[in-house]
Amino acid sequence: MRVTTVNCGATQRVLLPYNAHNAYQAATVLQYRAAAQQLGLVLVERQLHTMEEARDVLASVRKGDIDGMLAPRGLDLNIPGFVLEATTRQGIPSMCDTGFYVQHGGLASYGPSAHASGRQAARLVDKIIKGTSPGEIPVEVDNYFEFTINLKVAKTLGITIPPKVLYQANQIIR
Repeated sequence: MRVTTVNCGATQRVLLPYNAHNAYQAATVLQYRAAAQQLGLVLVERQLHTMEEARDVLASVRKGDIDGMLAPRGLDLNIPGFVLEATTRQGIPSMCDTGFYVQHGGLASYGPSAHASGRQAARLVDKIIKGTSPGEIPVEVDNYFEFTINLKVAKTLGITIPPKVLYQANQIIR
């Protein structure tokens, strides 16, 4: 994981709610911890076990307790949905893994492009349909990532995104 130091301003405590039963999400917490340490942030981890617990924990989040939230990858326990609700209700910035969430109220996202992944999958399916055995197709990884920023949300939250950061975005929602 590449970590870039950005002036986080008043951001010091970042909430990371995740499904304790999801092995992928639990494993990525180690990466988030390392990144938070490098950036001088406090990572507030919340292991969640049920959708009700996720709803209650994220409904009780208060802006004074944390400065930002990370939505984990995946839809487990509707955590990303509850993160977006907390962003809207409490005015807490949120970072997600796909632009979909940014279009629906998140502040920013960085992750694999859903469109590029879909094109890649279609290309591989086409090979299989044309007779290539799936075992003969080399493993591929996503190689196109998107950085999306929602300026409407930033304005609502009173956040100014520096031009240098805006220049790096693949998509800006105005």
